[in-house]
Amino acid sequence: MARTRLTPERESELYAAVLDLLREVGYDALTMDAVAARTRSSKATLYRQWGSKPELVVKALRHNTPVSLEEIDTGSLRGDFHAAVRRSDDCQMEKDSALMRGLSHAIHENPDLHQALRDLLVEPEMTGLDLLLRRAVDRGEVRPDNPALKYVPHMLIGAFAARQLVEDRSVDQAFLTDYVESVVFPALGV
Repeated sequence: MARTRLTPERESELYAAVLDLLREVGYDALTMDAVAARTRSSKATLYRQWGSKPELVVKALRHNTPVSLEEIDTGSLRGDFHAAVRRSDDCQMEKDSALMRGLSHAIHENPDLHQALRDLLVEPEMTGLDLLLRRAVDRGEVRPDNPALKYVPHMLIGAFAARQLVEDRSVDQAFLTDYVESVVFPALGV
């Protein structure tokens, strides 16, 4: 399937419209017709470019994450984590948390969305986090046999889920920084 080349500006505009619609109506009510109408494009163009609604939604989410963990290398684990926290401001984190809460039910009900999310968003971030942690082990900051290494993704995802459940508040930079310093680093022996 040949994909037409969109300008980066047009692609950003389409992704922003998808995220706006997701916030407004949720995943289940979001249609390619609505995206086409909102962006003044044809449904055929959307399908030609992205193939499916799950792929379009996940690529919009991915586009919203401008820096991947793989690109962060400050020379220390502490510096890398703090740089990762700073890559998104509090307002964006709140919007992202709201989007993910809105998608959580849809992910369980739509296997195609779940798979697209894993392939296009989760796996690249896991690969980046693994690289970040491997560099810390190579530099001698973390023992290679530290049992907490395999649970760092769980700890980080847990921070996002638990803050909303426990405190009814979205994650922000101050919370994440404190969480990493109080939970993740001690578990890693840093």
